[in-house]
Amino acid sequence: MSDVAAAIMDAAERRMRKGGFSGFSFREIAVDVGVKSSSVHYHFPTKENLAAAVIQRYTAQTADLIERELQKEPNPVKVWVKAFRGTLHSEDRMCPCAVLGASTMDLPSEVSAEVKKFFKMCHEKLVQEGLSSDEASQLLATITGALVVANAVNDFATYDRATREFTRAWKPAPVKVGRQRSK
Repeated sequence: MSDVAAAIMDAAERRMRKGGFSGFSFREIAVDVGVKSSSVHYHFPTKENLAAAVIQRYTAQTADLIERELQKEPNPVKVWVKAFRGTLHSEDRMCPCAVLGASTMDLPSEVSAEVKKFFKMCHEKLVQEGLSSDEASQLLATITGALVVANAVNDFATYDRATREFTRAWKPAPVKVGRQRSK
């Protein structure tokens, strides 16, 4: 990927975190990056292409982050809670998939499919790390909901209060003889 394409995706991601799919235009992205609008169109022919590419990249980055963090901390609940907490404390404060997920029924199908893949990846990784399907769903709902509410009330401690008990209560299921957790 070229430096210009990466800069376009970075600008689009920042705007999507704040305003969702309707929160940016190619003209605004071009101004943010310092290129002509035609350059944005050259790299991403449509807004849908750009948004889908941003979410694909975000999904891959999140999966990589989780894998790295699981090497340091074996408790997947703590890893995921910490990862989303890091998002809250970042400059943009929101996960673009949480923002887009709230309006998925209004998204173009190409973008909606990528958002779905993000949450499916999250769920599958949690299950692979020992959570039941229900626990994985509960954790995803808790951390994404806590992220949204903490931003809405502008109180980061809301996230910690919402996730504290889940983090404390989760215990990995005993590993059966002859079966090991995959990493």
